[in-house]
Amino acid sequence: IFEVRPRLIVETGTFKGGSASYFACLLDMVHGRDEGMVFTVDAEEHPDRPTHERIAYLLGSSLDEGVLMAARTAGQARSPVLVVLDSAHAYDHVLAEIRAYAPLVTPGSYLVVEDTNTPGPFEAAAAFLASPEGVAFEVDRTREKFGTTFNRGGWLRKRGGL
Repeated sequence: IFEVRPRLIVETGTFKGGSASYFACLLDMVHGRDEGMVFTVDAEEHPDRPTHERIAYLLGSSLDEGVLMAARTAGQARSPVLVVLDSAHAYDHVLAEIRAYAPLVTPGSYLVVEDTNTPGPFEAAAAFLASPEGVAFEVDRTREKFGTTFNRGGWLRKRGGL
């Protein structure tokens, strides 16, 4: 986040909002109080999620056309865009999310596929990278430099500069 300096972070799988709150605080540090937004989506409502002026919570499936349209609209007004996928971890769902959200990622930024230490997300990321649309991305192993990560092979950097 400090290197890419995204003006929009799209997250799927909000759960109780901890990551969204963390991202919002990082955006405060990167941009001051004047820009940056976290757009976070979950299919379930959880009471007492953190509030922050940078966080927009959206209730619905990450693959719902209305949710995708809202994410695309938010991304058109802000750049760079970073996407973090952390909702359902079944192969088919993760692959569909990758395909749906990859176009939002701006060159030089990331599509982070969380929990690739489990089979579904890992296999979905690999399948995406092997597909024609996946050639726009590369695995950034520098994000794994400390040897421990839940996202092995899941830091997908969109080719091109910021």
